[in-house]
Parts: sequence; structure tokens; C-alpha cells
Amino acid sequence: MIQHDKITVLGGGESGVGAALLAKKYKKDVFVSDYGKIAEKYKSILLKYNIPFEEEGHDFERLKDAEIIVKSPGISNKTQVVKFLNKLDKVLVSEIEYGSWFYDGKVIAITGSNGKTTTTKLIHHILSSAGLQVEIGGNIGDSFCKILSKDNIADTMILEISSFQLDDVNRFKADIGVLLNITADHLDRYEYNIQNYANAKCKIWSNMEATDLMIVNADDELSDQRLDSCNAELVKIPENVEDHKINAQLKGKHNAFNIRCAAEVARRCGLSEEEINSAVISFKPVKHRLETIAFVNGVEFINDSKATNTDAVKYAIEGIDKKLVWIAGGTDKGNDYSELFPLIENKVKTLICLGLDNNKLKKSFQGKIENIIESKEMTQAVELAFKAASRGDAVLLSPACASFDLFNNYEHRGLLFEQAVFGLVKTYYLM
Repeated sequence: MIQHDKITVLGGGESGVGAALLAKKYKKDVFVSDYGKIAEKYKSILLKYNIPFEEEGHDFERLKDAEIIVKSPGISNKTQVVKFLNKLDKVLVSEIEYGSWFYDGKVIAITGSNGKTTTTKLIHHILSSAGLQVEIGGNIGDSFCKILSKDNIADTMILEISSFQLDDVNRFKADIGVLLNITADHLDRYEYNIQNYANAKCKIWSNMEATDLMIVNADDELSDQRLDSCNAELVKIPENVEDHKINAQLKGKHNAFNIRCAAEVARRCGLSEEEINSAVISFKPVKHRLETIAFVNGVEFINDSKATNTDAVKYAIEGIDKKLVWIAGGTDKGNDYSELFPLIENKVKTLICLGLDNNKLKKSFQGKIENIIESKEMTQAVELAFKAASRGDAVLLSPACASFDLFNNYEHRGLLFEQAVFGLVKTYYLM
């Protein structure tokens, strides 16, 4: 561990407050600085633990005193404050990196453009069902540092890790790593260059050793091109083979692959096939990911709000054997919609563009989808979709975009979709 007493945390959200709590636990002189306004739930934590903070701007002079800077993953390296700190040659690390300095248990780390939340939660469910003492967090639930700030920490940590969290790792090491796939996502953060994004994802194995295990997608070209730099034992799992014949609640070829990856992790942790299969059967799908909300007059409403890139949308459209009314849109992340063209033909009858700026989406699908309608409000979008659908169709919310133009996050977007659908149910059946 790098010796330090004065630490500044950039960002007052889940990761930043978690890092501050961990620093406080080890009696460090910690200060939190946020360019925006800190949410009340996080501000109350900082006040409770007497952690000084600033919001709605950075005091650059005060930041000069820090020995270590912990950067929350949402903060780009292109921001003024990061450029300023880099000029001062400050040690700048991610929250995941900082947490690793204080943990000597087993780390299971999962990343990928799609499927990482489902796979992370499935691994946790399998291992905990078998009686192992495990924690889950990272990019979902509690941050790594927040978990470590508590007492009675489990021997095994299961972490979902994003490319943003991997950007600033130096010594973080997983004992078992999983890289599910690399497809175009967050390209606005990576100079619209997928190679830069792939480099960030593949940092998951940068410090792994021969005694560690790295599970990768055998059909993923971008990760395969970089495997020469991986020192861990490699297990390559093919994506398009449905060999897991148990009656799982997770549907679709992509989830069959996620199950195989999770099962391989569980085997490495000493579980039997019977224990693995039993847990897979009892695992319930993740919220906001291909989740059927209701049927209204024979029309199925499916919440796939977590699909924030075109590859995730591809899985959704492939996996639904119905005519579709598709609700998409939001903050574009550098999407190339052309890969969806073969899938939508004769399947998507109407596109509802839900966003503040729908120009790229409309232009991409003009002439390829017969009906294209715009909306800037979820309830209206759901009502328009219902009107466009026929009995036996499905209305699919699968945005292919980030949510931040109209919503707080993908969960907020999915929740409003659910509420709009339930409102439709109430209106339709009480008429």
C-alpha cells in the first residue's frame, strides 16, 4: 500500500462517499470535493461521520495539499480538475484501486459491455446458496470501499466493474476475472475509438498471475487480440453454444453464456455441479433487463431499460419471438445502429423515439421502420406504443442509449415505464 495521510476524494456519490468512509476508518485526513451538488443521502453520511466536503465547485488550492486523489468513475480524465491534478503529478487512482489496498481476501471481478450485472448477481447467488461467505458490490449496490468501511468483511468479494472504474487502476488484482464481451459502448468517453474502450476493459487482467483464473469469451475478437498480455490461467467459453440444459429462469442465448461463465467461477470455488445447477434454477432475472411487466389486451410490455447500447438491444430483439413496438432513445454514446438493421426487418413495426434529441435515431431508421413517432415523456410513449401494437405483439423498452437526458438513471427510466404500464392496466381494465 502507498503510504498516505491526506486524501482527497473527487465526487460525492456512491463511490466517492465509500472511499471517504474507508479513509475515515483508517484515520486518514480525508476531504470530499464535488463539482456538482451532492445528493442529500450522501451528504447526510458525510455529516454523520464528520467528513469535510465541498460541493458545486472545486477549491483548487485546497486540492494541492492532497497526497492521494481518489477519483469517482463518473469523472472523465478530460475534466479541468483532473488535468490540473495531473500537472501537479498527484497520485490519482480509482475507488476500486483504493479499496484493493485494504483488502487481502479473494476478489472475483466481472466486466463486459453487456451481461455483467446478471452474471455478477448470478455468481453471488450460486456461491451464497452453497453457504460461502461472500459480498457483492462495485458497480452495483454498495461500492467496494463502502463495503470495506464496515466491520466483519467476507472472505470473498464479488465485484461488477465498469470500464470507467478500470481506467485508473494500477495494482488492483482479481483472483478470478470474467470478461464477457467488448462491444461499442461509452465511446463518447473514449474519443469514439473502440480500441481505447477495449484497452480499458482488458485492464481487468493487467496484474493477474499464473495462479489466477481469467474467463473470457472465446468469440470476442477485441479481447482475444489482447490476450498475450494476460498472465493468468485462461478459460475460453464460446458464446453461441447452448449446452446448459437446466430449466433456468434466465432466457436467451446471451444468458446461456452468462450461466456458463458463472458456473466456471463456481467450479473454481469448489462447488459441485448439483450445487451450481440448483442455484441457477432458483435465480431470478435482474430488474430492468428483459423483464415482462404486464399483458394488456394481449400485448406484452417488456422492460429492458438496462439495455444502453446496441449490442444489448440486439440480444433483446433476437430473444423475443413477436412483432415489436420498440421504445428507444436517450443520450447517444456513439452508437452505430446499422448492426440492428437485419434484425428489425419484418419484426419492428413501430419505433417510439423517447429522448430530447431524436435526430440520429430517426435518421438511422428512416425507411427501415414503417412508423417512427417521437415523445419526450414516458407515459405518453407507453400510450403511443399501446395504440401502435396489436394483440400478440410486444412493446419493448430497450433504449440503446444512456438515460440522462430525461431520467436520473436506467433504474429511474425503467421504474417510470413500469408505472406507465400499470397505469395503462388500471385504465384499460376499469373502463
